[in-house]
Amino acid sequence: QVQLVESGGGLVQAGGSLRLSCAASGRTFSIYDMGWFRQAPGKEREFVGRATWMTTSAVTYYADSVKGRFTISRDNAKNTLFLQMNSLKPEDTAVYYCAARHRNHGQYDYWGRGTQVTVSS
Repeated sequence: QVQLVESGGGLVQAGGSLRLSCAASGRTFSIYDMGWFRQAPGKEREFVGRATWMTTSAVTYYADSVKGRFTISRDNAKNTLFLQMNSLKPEDTAVYYCAARHRNHGQYDYWGRGTQVTVSS
């Protein structure tokens, strides 16, 4: 089992920045990659980005909507995944979730409870 806890959400003005953290615990050695997802009110959950976990350096992938603005990084020593969000827009407002899986494809096995990000115009 892997447990995930997100933190760092809050209220920010458009154009501002936030850094989310996802602390992982449990069988973290078995994780293949970790991802960030978000869900806005009335919308389905969408992929934001992901990063490999146990590779020498993280290989990252991003949704087109955040590419160039968001950056995923990791600190394996602290079992923590980060999401640096810059140039935030009101449409980035959502609950952001961290997830982890054991394989490089398919559904994610573990999810955090989420952290709210609100971007005011």
